Amino acid sequence: MLTMKVKLITIIAEAVLEERLVRDLRAAGAKGFTRSEVRGEGSRGRRVGDVEGANVRLESLVSPEAADRILETLNENYFEHYAIVAFVEDVTVVRGDKYV
Repeated sequence: MLTMKVKLITIIAEAVLEERLVRDLRAAGAKGFTRSEVRGEGSRGRRVGDVEGANVRLESLVSPEAADRILETLNENYFEHYAIVAFVEDVTVVRGDKYV
């Protein structure tokens, strides 16, 4: 079975940011993503999203370079102002050419 190592980037953020984050993922090179509504609790307390809905979780399989671009965008535009968390994991996928 042919496999490829890629990065799984996961972003959990206020739902109000969903469409902006999707645009940023695509601009950084993500070919696709999965999004879901999630609930949880963190260190920032109440957020804008408390009024407009739950949080959004975005996940995408990307190249290491795309993962770096996404994290840089989040650092420059979101972390200081919004309740948002992001993490990257090394994963191995089948048909990796679909993702990078």
